[in-house]
Amino acid sequence: MSDFEAEWQAWHDTREERLRGPDSWMAITAIHWLSTTPEGFDDVPGAWSGDERGATVTLGPGELLTVGTEVLTEGEHLLGPLDENGLTVTFEDASAEVADRGGRTIVRPMHPGSPNLLAYDGTPCFPPSPSWVLPGRFEPYSTPRGEAVGEVAFPYDGTEHRLVAWDGDDGTLWILFRDATTGVTTHEANRQLVTTVPTPEGAVLIDFNRAINMPCAYTDFATCPLPPTANTLPFAVEAGEMIPAVTPPRPTLA
Repeated sequence: MSDFEAEWQAWHDTREERLRGPDSWMAITAIHWLSTTPEGFDDVPGAWSGDERGATVTLGPGELLTVGTEVLTEGEHLLGPLDENGLTVTFEDASAEVADRGGRTIVRPMHPGSPNLLAYDGTPCFPPSPSWVLPGRFEPYSTPRGEAVGEVAFPYDGTEHRLVAWDGDDGTLWILFRDATTGVTTHEANRQLVTTVPTPEGAVLIDFNRAINMPCAYTDFATCPLPPTANTLPFAVEAGEMIPAVTPPRPTLA
C-alpha cells in the first residue's frame, strides 16, 4: 500500500468511526417540530412546546435531562433563546438537539440503538487515486453573493471548470457539487468536500477522493442545502464516497 493509499485509508476509517458513533446522523430517531401546545414523545423525556423564547420542557416524576453541567428535574424548564446551532440535552445513553429552524423550534433525539444506525453497513468508496487530487485557483468575489465567497477554478481533461465555494473551517473552502455519478453511484442530492487553505496567491488543492455524502444521505431527519446549478460538473467524478449501504433498507419518513 502506498503512502497516499495509507493516508486515505486512515481518513476513511476515521470517517466510518464517526458515522457509526452514538452522535451519528443515523442515530437520529425523529425530528419533532414544536408548537405552543405541550406534547410528549416516545424518544425523549418530558412534554415539549416552543415559541419565540425557545423550548419549554415539563418533566414528570423521575424524568431527568442534563444541559451542560446542569441537571433538570421534575418541573417546567425554559431552554432558550435558541439559534440554529441550539443546545444539546442528554438523558440515559441518548441525547437530543434543541434548536431553531427558520423561527420554529425543533427537538431531534439521537439514540445509539437507532434502527437506522443498526442497519448501517458502511459507505463504499471509489478506489483512491492521486489523479483525483487536482490543483485549483481560488478567485474571491469582489462583492458578496449571498454566503458564497468566490469560485475555485481547476482543470480537468483539458478544460477549465469552476465551482462556487463557501467559507470552510480553519481557512479552508467548502464546496457542494453534483456530477455525472449523482443519482447513479453517488447520492441523488449532492456531495461535499473541502479544499486546502488558499495560499496568498489563491492556489488550492481539490481532493475528490475525500468527497463525502451530506447528512441527508444517511437520514430522513436532516435538511441539506443543494449546490447552485453552476456546481454541476459535466463529467463523472469517480472518487470519494458512494451511496451508503444499509441492511435492511432504511425506512423512509412518512
